[in-house]
Amino acid sequence: MIEPRTRAWWRATLALCLGSFTVFINLYVAQPLLPAIRDSFDISTLAASSAMSVSMLTLALSLLLYGPLSDAIGRAAIMRVTLLLASVCTLVMAFAPNFASLLALRALQGFLLGGLPAVAIAWMGDEFNKPALLLAVGLYISGNTLGGIGGRVIGGTVAEQWGWHSSFVAIAALSLACTWVFWYALPTAQQFRPSALRVGQAARDMRGHLCDPRLIAAYLIGGFNFFIFINQYSYVTFRLSEAPFSLTSQWLGLIFLTYLGGTLGSALSGRIARRLSQPACMMLGIGVLMSGSLLTLMPSLFMIIAGLTINAVGFFLAHSMASSWVGRHAQRARGSASSLYLVFYYLGASLGGFYLEPFWARWQWGGVIAASLLVLLGTFNVAAWLWRRERRMLDTSAAA
Repeated sequence: MIEPRTRAWWRATLALCLGSFTVFINLYVAQPLLPAIRDSFDISTLAASSAMSVSMLTLALSLLLYGPLSDAIGRAAIMRVTLLLASVCTLVMAFAPNFASLLALRALQGFLLGGLPAVAIAWMGDEFNKPALLLAVGLYISGNTLGGIGGRVIGGTVAEQWGWHSSFVAIAALSLACTWVFWYALPTAQQFRPSALRVGQAARDMRGHLCDPRLIAAYLIGGFNFFIFINQYSYVTFRLSEAPFSLTSQWLGLIFLTYLGGTLGSALSGRIARRLSQPACMMLGIGVLMSGSLLTLMPSLFMIIAGLTINAVGFFLAHSMASSWVGRHAQRARGSASSLYLVFYYLGASLGGFYLEPFWARWQWGGVIAASLLVLLGTFNVAAWLWRRERRMLDTSAAA
């Protein structure tokens, strides 16, 4: 097993971080472009938001395939091929003649982008020992945040100068370069042992994961936190594109630099987990996310940016802990267990807009935050249940 901070650990971790960056620059490039897409095709706010939600939905559904498939044929080939095809899909998107074509391409792209996140943590679980896994997962999720920032900032900046179609060309070129490096940098797996792909066994594994309350709790925390977090960003672009802020695509893209808070939260998660239990870290992250959400209610651009930054710290701290919790506690078929976590995660992202839309339509940003807090109180209580359960198990073990 790979030890932390060895040459092999750094090579594998940096390759997976680069792959994660590539996935998320493609997934999130459309987000700062939503107001421009809405105006270009003369569609509603909810329809424009579907350019994000449809790719999240197909990504979630693809994970049901990639997880079990990776347990049978290995993880590396899936990650390499899907990254390449997703990058090509982004390039084609630049030439979409209408919104229906753009939406279809985003759906296909979402399905392809699921390949790496479905199996990356399972790859780490196979090859890394426990301390190495905890450190690597935090850095890997930092790659998520940097990709989210890069896609949005590059997309918004390029769109400001040359139009939103050019944003897809720029992201495709960057993605193809990153994919080439990832293809050759990822080390050959040493610990993976394939298992035959059996649909019945895959279904039994999924059922087993869904019957484990420890995993279900993590799935709900990850899914409903992302349900709120990512869709807040979609609606804040509409808020900030309107008076009194009236920000253009370039400045809307720069708003996503607040994701750097998530990079910090992810990178620090391993250290915090040495002092607090993982469920306690999840509770802390959700509490920070709720605090940042409240701060965005202030009628000041500076305070909104501060609130979004705090949101990112809290969300990615909780996400790092929930995802690594699944990797630690899955009894078998780690690939499908990690994939199922991400199914909940991205289903939440794809559905959150439908939940927040009526609150936005009726009460604007104040309604979005009120609706957000209702859901986050629920995930906080689930994390608190996990914390109490773990404490009881530790007390029982100590008494024995």
